[in-house]
Amino acid sequence: QVQLVESGGGLVQAGGSLRLSCAASRRSFTSGTMAWFRQAPGKEREFVAAIRLSGANPNYSDSVKGRFTISRDNVKNMVFLQMNNLKPEDTAVYYCAAGPNVVDLGSWGQGTQVTVSS
Repeated sequence: QVQLVESGGGLVQAGGSLRLSCAASRRSFTSGTMAWFRQAPGKEREFVAAIRLSGANPNYSDSVKGRFTISRDNVKNMVFLQMNNLKPEDTAVYYCAAGPNVVDLGSWGQGTQVTVSS
């Protein structure tokens, strides 16, 4: 199985920034897609962002587009999520995922909590 370990979550005030990191096994980076999802209490898991192996043309949900940036470093086997201008509605557990494409994500991290206060 592919190992994914997230870090960087925490408590931040509205308008602040956080940078999430996901350390992956080398095999994860032979797959086509890395992605970030989030889940708030009482809500369904929500797509946040995805990036292909090349790093070109990443995809974002409308709710985070313009505020969040996904990137990857294939040498270090890591994927990142830079979150700027955070809002209270961004509060959730954020998960890193990997797979051949965004609908076939078979490997998931343990999640990291992001809390945005008003």
